[in-house]
Amino acid sequence: MSGVRVPQGPPFEPDSVSHRTERSGGVNPGAVVALVIAATLWGTTGTAASFFPEDVRPIAVGAATMGIGGMLLLLFARRRALAVLRHRAQRRWVALGALGVVVYPLAFYSGMELAGVAVGNVVALGSGPVFAALLEWLLERRPLSRRWVIATAFALLGIAALATSRAILGDGASEEGRPGDAPVLGIAVALLAGLAYALYTYASGRAMATGGTSRGVMAAMFGLGGALLLPVLLVTGAPLLQSPATVGIAGYLVLGPMLLAYLLFGLGVRELRSSHVTTITLLEPVVATVLAVLVVGERLAPLGWGGVVLILVGLSVLVSARRTPLSSERL
Repeated sequence: MSGVRVPQGPPFEPDSVSHRTERSGGVNPGAVVALVIAATLWGTTGTAASFFPEDVRPIAVGAATMGIGGMLLLLFARRRALAVLRHRAQRRWVALGALGVVVYPLAFYSGMELAGVAVGNVVALGSGPVFAALLEWLLERRPLSRRWVIATAFALLGIAALATSRAILGDGASEEGRPGDAPVLGIAVALLAGLAYALYTYASGRAMATGGTSRGVMAAMFGLGGALLLPVLLVTGAPLLQSPATVGIAGYLVLGPMLLAYLLFGLGVRELRSSHVTTITLLEPVVATVLAVLVVGERLAPLGWGGVVLILVGLSVLVSARRTPLSSERL
């Protein structure tokens, strides 16, 4: 993933072997599929959370999914995680990424509470590719490709259309589609979530570039971040246990959008640049919007459907890359 050549260690298990398709200009289709499935699972979180009672706070949902899910990831791949943590270079990147893991759910759910779910969601996700590209440029002096700029422009235009459309929904929209009480502060907090997401995406890719397995890096990073989130869950999470229904919803959010999705996310990060990863995962708000219309009962104006189309166009531009020299794609 990194443009910097990093000395490779001894052979690792199969999921640690990186073909680095993008170094020759192409995009690994398997990695793209893994990220699309992960983004689809993430897109179900808003609809699932809409079935929680009102006394379940968004910050508790975030702490539960990342906290419990992170510990499950660590348990699932504990040996590989320990191997990563014993490696000094990988350990540094894991610690940096864990900071992003802690900040992301707290900022993400707080941003949605302050600015509204639609606006907070799309600002956080839409800013991710921009922050990821800035990290690559600042830390690696890596130029941006024309293809990435075009794809991200389409995707961000689409997300802006979605945010505008869902924010101006009138009667019949759910509360989740309306702005919150402090939109300016909420947008600022959502931008912090976007930076945190880009940070742990970039850090996980760099840890893998030093030879860490995808499962090991993700388990170590989310396990460490999850452990730091458990105190937040202890303070805010009691309403999650009030009924079998709330436990079931929380269980789905932990096992699906967290555990399975982030295992797939690790595979994608292993093969693709962080700026490409964050662009592909912009599919999440498309899924979230469609489910909000079909399941929750929100209405979507034509502007919103136009945003869905723009995001899909951006994704198609990115994944249609051919194996051409990177130098011909750079700005």
